[in-house]
Amino acid sequence: MSDEEETPAEEEAAPEEEEAPKEIEALVYKSADFKTEKHVPVIEAPASAKKNTVITIKVSVGKQVPHPNTSVHHIRWIRVYFVPDGKAPIEIGCAEFTSHGESADGPDKGGVYTEPQAIVALKTDKPGKIVATSYCNIHGLWKSEVGLKVA
Repeated sequence: MSDEEETPAEEEAAPEEEEAPKEIEALVYKSADFKTEKHVPVIEAPASAKKNTVITIKVSVGKQVPHPNTSVHHIRWIRVYFVPDGKAPIEIGCAEFTSHGESADGPDKGGVYTEPQAIVALKTDKPGKIVATSYCNIHGLWKSEVGLKVA
């Protein structure tokens, strides 16, 4: 078949992206503490900042009550986002925690355990919110957020 005989490809309209309903987000991300363990990421950040100055954000899981950190029950990661007012989220950083006592000798025999803490920094000229998510290998996804005013 020559180039002249090719039939034009049909253009398919891209499906419009829809925002997930709040009910679905609530089913996926939990934000209230579960049992006696602390899973919700704790965000330590200023409530306000000057435009385009460095804002340091510390996120941890288990600040008040330590989360278990064993081979079979641990926090795998923390992700931090900035959501400018009226805009889509921007991922600021991700920390993965990969040592939970594993070793060739078996679970919890390695002697090295990472702690679920992350420090990230950003500059912005827009107000919005800082959102932190974490993942517990047993209890799933967790989320918290705090507002950020910019002047």
